Amino acid sequence: MMTSRRIEWPRAVLALLMFAASILFLLPFFWMLMTSFKIETEVFVYPIEWIPRTWNAVENYKEVWFGDYPFYVYYWNSIKVAVATTFISSLISSLAAYGFSKIKFAASQGLFLIVLATYMIPSQAILVPQFILYRNIGLFDSHLGLIVISSFSVLGTFMLRQFFMGVHQDFIESAKIDGAGHLRIFRSIGLPLVKPAVATYAILRFIWTWNDYQNPLIFLRTDKWFTLPLAMQKFTSMSGEFYSLIMAGAVSAIFPLLIIFIIGQKSVIEGIALGGVKG
Repeated sequence: MMTSRRIEWPRAVLALLMFAASILFLLPFFWMLMTSFKIETEVFVYPIEWIPRTWNAVENYKEVWFGDYPFYVYYWNSIKVAVATTFISSLISSLAAYGFSKIKFAASQGLFLIVLATYMIPSQAILVPQFILYRNIGLFDSHLGLIVISSFSVLGTFMLRQFFMGVHQDFIESAKIDGAGHLRIFRSIGLPLVKPAVATYAILRFIWTWNDYQNPLIFLRTDKWFTLPLAMQKFTSMSGEFYSLIMAGAVSAIFPLLIIFIIGQKSVIEGIALGGVKG
């Protein structure tokens, strides 16, 4: 019994500490959510009233979604760019990772080091050349330009390569004996075995693209093409005195990320576990 208590008490204390920490992390989000339901005069009441006395959610969210700066337009823009970028980037990174890990040729290691070295170049350092190039080839001020610029990820290639290296070479050799080519091996053997890792990267890529502010700011000029980060900045500058509306916009902006994470959290955990077992 004494041994059992020694084991349980530390776990109980740790659980309580983690619970307290989670409450602290969730409080700002809870305040933001409740503020989006309030009328403006109740936002900065002291002491803080966590639950609105007057619920104004319908009017606040109606103004955000269908007002002077309709969020449904910017939502569609962000969804289009994020989904297309996530799909293309996951596919290209998976193919590149398989090639660098399972296809051996004379310059494979050197080529991979060159690709990896480009990750050390800050993205801000190449913004001017990218801007000039995109303007000259007709991809400036378009969603296609945003999709192309984010679809090639050195980090995604490196991350997925580590998982493909964990696929035993015997599987590859057996498939080759049966007459399968590399594309068939990638589709039927490699990809299913590292599917949790690909799903994890896809979720991360979606979040990064959804929250991207720099690229839309540089490569978009027309209001109707704006994504949510630009729309939030513009909406905040125009509604700076109405914090209830700003909080309603912020809740609307992060809601898809919560849904994506809730749906994909199992794949993220499996990807982390797969990396742990591999290591």
